[in-house]
Amino acid sequence: MLAAAVGAWLPGGAGARPTTATSPALLLAQEASDAQDPTGYLVSEKFDGVRAFWDGHQLRFRGGGVVAAPASFLAGLPAGQALDGELWLGRSRFDALSAIVRREQAVATEWDQVHYLVFEQPGGESGFAQRVERLHSLAARSSNRRWEVVEQSAVATPTALQARLKAVVAQGGEGLMLHRADAAYRTGRSEVLLKLKPVRDAEAVVVGHTPGRGRFEGQTGALRVRDEVGREFLVGSGLNEAQRRNPPPVGSVVTFSWRGETASGLPRFPTLLRTRVAGW
Repeated sequence: MLAAAVGAWLPGGAGARPTTATSPALLLAQEASDAQDPTGYLVSEKFDGVRAFWDGHQLRFRGGGVVAAPASFLAGLPAGQALDGELWLGRSRFDALSAIVRREQAVATEWDQVHYLVFEQPGGESGFAQRVERLHSLAARSSNRRWEVVEQSAVATPTALQARLKAVVAQGGEGLMLHRADAAYRTGRSEVLLKLKPVRDAEAVVVGHTPGRGRFEGQTGALRVRDEVGREFLVGSGLNEAQRRNPPPVGSVVTFSWRGETASGLPRFPTLLRTRVAGW
């Protein structure tokens, strides 16, 4: 997992960026191809939210930090039963969601708008389809309607999959997730979970900054980043004025999008999407 490996990627090697947060081991998605055959997969919308892991006692970010959610939000989450999902405010509302969940002291009235969309039962037995059924049973017995199970459905053909993708994106959605229906639970990045989006995205660690030129003179021109497979490249597009004046520091985990690859195998036209706060 990216967050767990950050220290090893930075100059100075492992331990260069110590943290007290322990990242939970979760399943991470690979990229689906544009011609992906959905046979054998269950498909759901990819929600633009904040990943959150309920360990049966605490709600934690993917990076290991504890989510400062109010007691009213946590009430009814199943004790002793792990859940994996997304905190979600609505389509195209990631920035507003980020502001709410980042607060060290939760504001209950703000959290009234937040939902926990659960898509996996970490450590659950049998295949994914059976785990989804058990999640629905758990949700049906819960008095807390602030968490719900993400709807999963089969899609028959690649053409139907692309049609569903276009429909979701047209409504402001981010894309689709495909999970092998028969897959046993596993962690790490795996081909049993795929993401399908009009534009690819991934995470990388900031390892440096380059000075700006022209209208960006005296500011940051680009972030030098290193991705999961060790490639280093510059991300200059997508930085706003505040980020050029005060860029994400070395060690930050950023999400970037790109379109294809260069002849040397680097992401083409990488663009900054967002910065993940430490502990997320």
